[in-house]
Amino acid sequence: MSGIEDPVDDLSVTPPKRWATGVPAVTHALEYSLGQTTVRRTALTLLNINQVKGFDCPGCAWPEPAPGKRHRNEYCENGAKHITDEATSRRVTAEFFREHSIAELGARSDYWLNQQGRLTEPVIKRPGAEHYEPIAWDEALDVLAGELRRLDSPDEALFYTSGRLNNEAAFLLQLFARAYGTNNLPDCSNMCHESSGSALMETLGIGKGSVSLDDIHTADLVFVVGQNPGTNHPRMLTALEETKRNGGKVIAVNPLPEAGLIRFRHPQKARGVIGRGTAMADQFLQIRPGGDLALFQALNRLLLEAEDERPGTVLDHAFISAHTTGFADFADHARKIAWEDVLAATGLSRDEIEAVHDRVLRSGKIIVCWAMGLTQHKHGVPTIREVVNFLLLRGNIGRPGAGVCPVRGHSNVQGDRTMGIWERMPQTFLDALGREFGFTPPAKHGLDSVDGIRAMRDGTAKLFLGVAGNFVRATPDSHVTEEAMRRCRLTAHISTKLNRSHTVCGDTALILPTLGRSDRDIQASGEQFITVEDSMSEVHASRGRLAPASPHLLSEVAIISRLARRTLGDEPAIPWEEFEADYAAVRDRISRVVPDFEDFNARVAGPGGFRLPNPVNQRVFRTSSGKAVFTVNDFTMPHIPEGHLLLQTLRSHDQWNTVPYAMDDRYRGIRNARRVVLVNPADLAALGFADRDRVDLVTVWHDGLERRAEDFRVVAYPASRGSAASYYPETNVLVPLDSVADISNTPTSKGVLIRLEPTRGAGTWDE
Repeated sequence: MSGIEDPVDDLSVTPPKRWATGVPAVTHALEYSLGQTTVRRTALTLLNINQVKGFDCPGCAWPEPAPGKRHRNEYCENGAKHITDEATSRRVTAEFFREHSIAELGARSDYWLNQQGRLTEPVIKRPGAEHYEPIAWDEALDVLAGELRRLDSPDEALFYTSGRLNNEAAFLLQLFARAYGTNNLPDCSNMCHESSGSALMETLGIGKGSVSLDDIHTADLVFVVGQNPGTNHPRMLTALEETKRNGGKVIAVNPLPEAGLIRFRHPQKARGVIGRGTAMADQFLQIRPGGDLALFQALNRLLLEAEDERPGTVLDHAFISAHTTGFADFADHARKIAWEDVLAATGLSRDEIEAVHDRVLRSGKIIVCWAMGLTQHKHGVPTIREVVNFLLLRGNIGRPGAGVCPVRGHSNVQGDRTMGIWERMPQTFLDALGREFGFTPPAKHGLDSVDGIRAMRDGTAKLFLGVAGNFVRATPDSHVTEEAMRRCRLTAHISTKLNRSHTVCGDTALILPTLGRSDRDIQASGEQFITVEDSMSEVHASRGRLAPASPHLLSEVAIISRLARRTLGDEPAIPWEEFEADYAAVRDRISRVVPDFEDFNARVAGPGGFRLPNPVNQRVFRTSSGKAVFTVNDFTMPHIPEGHLLLQTLRSHDQWNTVPYAMDDRYRGIRNARRVVLVNPADLAALGFADRDRVDLVTVWHDGLERRAEDFRVVAYPASRGSAASYYPETNVLVPLDSVADISNTPTSKGVLIRLEPTRGAGTWDE
């Protein structure tokens, strides 16, 4: 597209912000929107996002307030950018693909690819070709179905989804995959909250959070651990502001100071526009990456010791006795946690930890929220199990104002899992699916994202179908992942916009363009709506309001239904045409297969939809014992050899998932650059580097391979000692494929051991 160029790094740095949002957030959102489309289309988009009769933001999964309590502008800066990015007036046409070879596109930046606009018609790269070329829908789907039928085994195919997919399409995709004969259903949750699901299923019997917005509002104390709400889910700050105004307290635990957790200026309130806003964190613990397990082990030891000093006044013995198991072994282990280990792992002082303990003792209702700062460590699962131990001790599970709150990062990632997008769905779900549709789903567990990459690398997976998302940029070990994808016989992506994954092709490659969340969806029975499930188990409708980007687009439901019909024929007898024509027919089947979705169509028709029941909130625990489980988690911490740092990968502020919308990270004071690494000034001095030095980031894994991200600028930054931070996807190349969390198999993107070396590349910096 004319006028869009690859950005050139031209780093400038200002002090990190001490507050988030306010009028600048509104200004930046509008500037981005008006740069993408017209005033009218911007207004239509922003006035319908997250409204009862509008469409759900395709960004984060933070829930909306109940109908009647929503603001007319119920969105954040990043949500406004994300939906306008989808609603852009820019278009990618057949002429574009004639002008740009796949090799040329592969050399472009993520920013440039995204800025070209919406995809408008299906295209194919044929074997040996250097360009994509247009292809009719029937032929494209015949090519894909033909390759699926030619595989030696259904397990040679991978069906990947991101959290942008809606419930109806997710249900049909997993139905298609299982009717085809495989459970190979990797998804984006494998890379983010799989550790949460693993830990919560084991300890509470359900892999979801237990709290609602009202619980957040009425909690006495909310921990915000390993997450940055100001950038990744800004509407969470509105909920935390309500916590503060109701007298609750907030504790932030993070290796970096984050502006939104220092002070929040609500752009829809006078105090946020002309006032100073609301001070957020009452205490900030600048923890070392990977030290959270030790922190909660220390808090648990302190609670046990406080109970010893004041028997019957600290722990909830009635709850522990009636609703938990494993307390004695847990308590015996917790009392042995050594303070010297805790202080070494956390980088905190004992006074800081005891101050937290004092706040806990003064708080009756406690919630712990967390994100990838906990899940993407090797010991992510034990860390979350220890968080559960902490909440169980005082009965802060299964009652109002208290509980567990894993904060999901993508719109419908939780709904996808509920609908069956998981390689290890329980047999009860598979049995219900088989009864409803008259076939026997495969019982053998399938491949997750990491194992899917290994299978493509090793030649045992030969076809990749990605439904939404940007697989090669979301996954670890970028070079290995890309080479694995290129070994496939066919790669296909159902997408709204161009991304890096489209440039990493199998022998044959397809791009199948689809409707966006904001697009009107008309099928044979009339205008359709889809549904999503947010981070707090609220299920609601989403109705596109804009004219589609092209008359040649199909919905995800239509693409999956047509592909399944071509691939499977009439066996088993699944009414794919009926599903495409009327999404209510899909929801009828969901209501008979998926637990707690009875009368789905009727319930979702009400304003705001409905909330799925969570048995934990009735203190029903679907574990093998029927009780919540205290666990014994061995102390562990990352060990950082001399001369090394522990890297965490993260988003910039002007970024959603793998796609940057600009080269800035406004709250951290970084402008016009992405190849930067943030390091504590004392660590820089100890390593012999100075602020703004050019360096390569290097890591060596057990396989002996050197992984290198070249030509970064170091920025002296108030990071925790021994740590570094840099943006993904640029640094995903440093995360070894085999460096994964125990149990969950999640890539350890928050715990990458690196060293800095003076850059050996020619560099791209202007001097």
